[in-house]
Amino acid sequence: MSDATSGRSTSTAPLSATLGVKPLAGIITLILSTWALSGLDASGKWVMAAGVSLWVLCWVRYTVHLILVLALVLPSRGTRVLRSVRPRAQLLRGAVMLLATLFFFKALSYLPQAEATAINFLAPLIVLSLAPWLLKEPPRASRWVAAAVGFAGVLIVIRPEAGLPPIGVMWGLLTACTFACQFMVTRRVAVDDPMTTLIWSGAFGTVALSVTMPMILPQALPTLRELDALHWLVLISTGVWGALGHLLQILAYRYAPASLLAPFIYIQIVAAATLGWLVWGQFPDAFSWVGIAVICGSGASLAVWEWHARRPRIA
Repeated sequence: MSDATSGRSTSTAPLSATLGVKPLAGIITLILSTWALSGLDASGKWVMAAGVSLWVLCWVRYTVHLILVLALVLPSRGTRVLRSVRPRAQLLRGAVMLLATLFFFKALSYLPQAEATAINFLAPLIVLSLAPWLLKEPPRASRWVAAAVGFAGVLIVIRPEAGLPPIGVMWGLLTACTFACQFMVTRRVAVDDPMTTLIWSGAFGTVALSVTMPMILPQALPTLRELDALHWLVLISTGVWGALGHLLQILAYRYAPASLLAPFIYIQIVAAATLGWLVWGQFPDAFSWVGIAVICGSGASLAVWEWHARRPRIA
């Protein structure tokens, strides 16, 4: 869910109209994006275990991501795609997204991938429960109930018997709160083209991390010299998986409305658990799966509830 799980993209009307509403295509594309983003998480966790520092990992992830997106978008859209209606909001979103990325990879260095991903699913529930105060939306009891149930699910996942490192749980919860902030800031940049937002977010992370590299790289070079070809391939792939995941999400939300796709975001836990098992042999126990089911069920049920509530009623 790195950078996270989010309904990060908003569609633009002209292109949506061109593509047409294709619910099945949207659902399939969104599911593919969850696998790509889980691939990003697994790749990052793997290279960190090999000794690559958090800062170098994120720098490579953002730089490769930005290069790929610019190479794909600029030839067809031109430099006009770089212009933002709300540049300050874009910078703020880029900063929050960078923090969320750093926090999540830090959590992954301590936690199994499935459990770390499950904790992150608190983020949209946090946003919905605080919406009356932060987003000036009407208060809804259903959102508060869903948030309370989701938090109960997290408590099951992080229970003492699960043996999760407390510091990893702390980073996981901090990541969820940061992702919630990212979702709220994303609403302010919804007036921009999704590709513009994607480029600005990647550019902010690339520039901010590049500034730190003169201080970070001298210490990291001994480890980087010892990496073999496979490690370098996986490290570079973090940017590829990230770019692919975001681009697939943008395409999914252009095929189908967000309200329809929202429940399917939680399928990412399947990808996270599968990759965690294949790569590290880590698989959630029965009680953890109960907590994961509670978290995902509360979020998906709320999404379905609000989708039905917003459907136009025919007299």
